[in-house]
Amino acid sequence: MKSNTNPEIIIIGAGPGGLTAAIILQHRGFKVKVFERADHVGGRNSELRLGDFHFDLGPTFLMMDYILHEVFAEAGRKPSDYLDIKKIEPMYHLYFKDKVLHALTNLDDMKASIAELFPGEEKGIDLFKQKEKHRFDLLQPCLQKDYNHFRTFLSKEFRRAIPILGIGHSLFGNLGNYFSSELLKLSFTFQSKYLGMSPWECPAAFTMIPYVEHAFGIHHVIGGLNQISQAMAKIYQEDGGELYLNSPVKELLLNGSAVQGIMLDNGEKHYADEVIINSDFAYSMSHLVPEDLLKKYSKKNLKRKQYSCSTFMLYLGLDTKYDLPHHNIFFADDYRNNVEDIFNRKTLSEDTSFYIQNACATDSTLAPEGKSTLYVLVPVANNFSGIQWDREKKRFRDLVIKTLAKRIPEMADIEKHIETEKIITPSDWEDTYNVYTGATFNLAHSLEQMLYFRPHNKFEELDHCYLVGGGTHPGSGLPTIYESAKISANLISKKYGD
Repeated sequence: MKSNTNPEIIIIGAGPGGLTAAIILQHRGFKVKVFERADHVGGRNSELRLGDFHFDLGPTFLMMDYILHEVFAEAGRKPSDYLDIKKIEPMYHLYFKDKVLHALTNLDDMKASIAELFPGEEKGIDLFKQKEKHRFDLLQPCLQKDYNHFRTFLSKEFRRAIPILGIGHSLFGNLGNYFSSELLKLSFTFQSKYLGMSPWECPAAFTMIPYVEHAFGIHHVIGGLNQISQAMAKIYQEDGGELYLNSPVKELLLNGSAVQGIMLDNGEKHYADEVIINSDFAYSMSHLVPEDLLKKYSKKNLKRKQYSCSTFMLYLGLDTKYDLPHHNIFFADDYRNNVEDIFNRKTLSEDTSFYIQNACATDSTLAPEGKSTLYVLVPVANNFSGIQWDREKKRFRDLVIKTLAKRIPEMADIEKHIETEKIITPSDWEDTYNVYTGATFNLAHSLEQMLYFRPHNKFEELDHCYLVGGGTHPGSGLPTIYESAKISANLISKKYGD
């Protein structure tokens, strides 16, 4: 659809949500300008370079790759013209104290993997895929709707989905319908941390997340998932879009509650018909809007919301290669206690869980020959914990390295092979990357913060203002962030007609 009046759209932030909205609206004939505070695009989906070593700053799992194809199609493009996408198989490896489960997309192979470690439980995967496919098929259309009006709950799609929402049941409890072993159930729950909840509190509806992994697989982009953002920026500029890097936004320009444009840190003012906010939602409401203007999302009320955990990050450039698969999840020996430390006690665990990406097992472009990158993510409490990271940073870093050496015998000598490294703590996420309370996965995905009860794509407290990213509907994670941008772009397009 082409707009006849060429309305002007300003987008704050060149993260995956902002770039998705940009390529869609620019291709439809809107006049779009994107303002990005950093000197590069991508936000948390950007590239981190340490000398000759290349890392993804944030996301490393590309799930539901068909949504990426849909986004590119909206801009008249195909991902294959810009990206080299590889399927990862096995998807990932799950390490317990004395067991390693290989997660595979092929049903027969997954059954064999389960049967080897949990004899007699392999038939549960059949029921899991059958029932969770039904749940996903009913819920996906609901997640693609906007919830700017409460009446959306009355849609036929949502009414059909009500019986399978699993209200009152947890993710972990729901998995008991398929498996009896606690470890096997845990193998399908680690994703809940990134929704901001423990698997014992996460709504059962989110069992569809491990389902979509098993149904559609997990993919890697050669060069890193950051290449997606770089490809989107290229498409946007190919279509005539204006991209302004090193252009942090100081505040929104307002006439009452109507957004008219933005003012940059340098005092420049830019006006538009609509403004899309892609920067971290709670940070944006705390810094870009006058305190007395917002009610529902005032600074005081933002502090009362539930937020995801944070992450302690290690990016290691190694002078060697280890025989380790691409994606690896290591569970703490006492996993539930570790989860309690993160979400309820908000303290640091000595017995911690962690994720390692050894991307060079798949992608030789990320490090010099004979060397490799190692991306280590440790879920930890967000900054509501009060943890003093300036004091804990070195100690916790050493604990993580020692844990790697202990859990992975081949890495007993890892310390001496670290050529370069970077650490990002929850404090860094907040202070350097403008992530509210360091909650890297944004607002938690509890039922009272989902759908209509999450900040709306057409923001309810400001006129001419739209939201994209993990802080709005449908939630965090690359596929859902892309969906948020599609929803907001379609709302703007509908407003201006064809």
